[in-house]
Amino acid sequence: MEAAQEYTRTAMETIKAKALEEKYADYAFICGIDEAGRGPLAGPVVAGAVILPKDHHILYLNDSKKLTAHKREELYDVILENAVAVGLGMASPARIDEINILQATYEAMRQAISKLKVMPQLLLNDAVTIPQVAIPQVPIIKGDAQSASIAAASIVAKVTRDRLMEEYDKTMPEYGFASNKGYG
Repeated sequence: MEAAQEYTRTAMETIKAKALEEKYADYAFICGIDEAGRGPLAGPVVAGAVILPKDHHILYLNDSKKLTAHKREELYDVILENAVAVGLGMASPARIDEINILQATYEAMRQAISKLKVMPQLLLNDAVTIPQVAIPQVPIIKGDAQSASIAAASIVAKVTRDRLMEEYDKTMPEYGFASNKGYG
């Protein structure tokens, strides 16, 4: 009974996340944009850009912070298998120090967009408007919990960054990056 209720709740959240994007049905390629790594003490900021097919049926898409690491890993593979296009961008800690975290985030987001194999017609961004991007943008507050595309971008960015931090842990085990991912 509990599993059935969980599935129903998840299905309803997925329907809600897809419904937000139906407002933009005139656009063939809608791209969700989000980042991971704006708040830690160490590591890069990673941005994800994901274009999902309009008819996708991916359950559990949500803000990556609301999912378990195991569920994020599962969804990462499902997203990569089903997405029309996925792009990743990254700004190093040195770059963050050079231009500040917000500008580094924008830079990573522009990189992610540029790496998409399909040019999006509309960007749905988690709470920001990315400067120097000509594609129409819609910033959505808490977008990673409201839009399936932004949630997918959130998951791709978070898993990519977490895997990178686990690699850093192998060369710098004294910092515990495998467990803390660079957060205080």
